[in-house]
Amino acid sequence: MSDDRLTIAGREFRSRLWVGTGKYKDFVETKKAIDASGADVVTVAVRRVNITDRNSENLLDYLDPKQYTILPNTAGCYTVEDAVRYARLARAAGVSDLVKLEVIGDERTLFPDTAGLIEAAKILIKEGFVVLPYTNDDPIVAQKLVDIGCPAVMPLAAPIGSGLGIRNPYNLKIILETVNVPVIVDAGVGTASDAALAMEYGADAVLMNTAIAGAREPIAMAEAMKYAVEAGRLAYKAGRIPRKLYATASSPIEGML
Repeated sequence: MSDDRLTIAGREFRSRLWVGTGKYKDFVETKKAIDASGADVVTVAVRRVNITDRNSENLLDYLDPKQYTILPNTAGCYTVEDAVRYARLARAAGVSDLVKLEVIGDERTLFPDTAGLIEAAKILIKEGFVVLPYTNDDPIVAQKLVDIGCPAVMPLAAPIGSGLGIRNPYNLKIILETVNVPVIVDAGVGTASDAALAMEYGADAVLMNTAIAGAREPIAMAEAMKYAVEAGRLAYKAGRIPRKLYATASSPIEGML
């Protein structure tokens, strides 16, 4: 699997597990969990985690940008204007022109405002950003995001931080069948089996935060997620057997005594 790289907008990524940086007790634990996960893409909420002010404790003091792809995100933004502003702030600080775009539509569910998401994506794409949009599991919205120039889509598995796992596998499968860009399952993963299942369906990567940071042992869970994503990807490429209602003998019966 070492040569099974993920490529998005000409950028190559070694790991198909992407991780967030929120909810850890400190930056030291954050770094240990990320190391254990094997991830090389680390997403950071520009509004919540310091990656722009070098005069105070900065996450980038713990994560070497030469080792990791730092992916700024616009978590906590409820308007197009805010999302665009924080994406621009991250790029102006020299972090990245690659951005995970979030425009949240509801404070209780944290579901995306898809109309605002599309509008913000259009603005940022025109400004030269590489936009990875966090969206709902709507195949129509996913296709619209691809049509305006997003090089990947990031549909949720379940509400952010819920740990419910993949609630609508059928919509996810439709998205995987219809869009011609990488699909990164984002939000709702609760444990390793959820991550493996997403990869078995054919997702190109899985992004998670709470499932690791909120675990009783975050470092151990990060390692579990690493293996789950690898196993799910390998199983997908290997191809599962068809489901059958009745038993089939494991050993051939031809020539049986």
